[in-house]
Amino acid sequence: MSNARDVTDAQFTDEVLLSEKPVIVDFWAEWCGPCRKVGPILDDISVEYSDQVDVVKVNVDDNPNIAAEYGITSIPAVYLFEKGKVTGTVIGARPKQYFEKEWSEVLAK
Repeated sequence: MSNARDVTDAQFTDEVLLSEKPVIVDFWAEWCGPCRKVGPILDDISVEYSDQVDVVKVNVDDNPNIAAEYGITSIPAVYLFEKGKVTGTVIGARPKQYFEKEWSEVLAK
């Protein structure tokens, strides 16, 4: 069971783009092996850094519009949004320390 909230095409603007807090968006699919490795890592981040950032998941198979809008062609694709803009991207499976280092400024606030 994931700690990250599932977000649909219809919810994306309210949940991500209009969020006061930075949002990590995990673009994933059920059939994607590397996505299953990244999921628990982002769940840990969602709990450990809950005051600094929200973490949501977008299933690209179920939500093709938002995936197309952001040009998602390879998954897992993990995007950091701040004030409605993409400020960071990580493509592919990475360890937790990678995400913490990559987005240290946001996570340390």
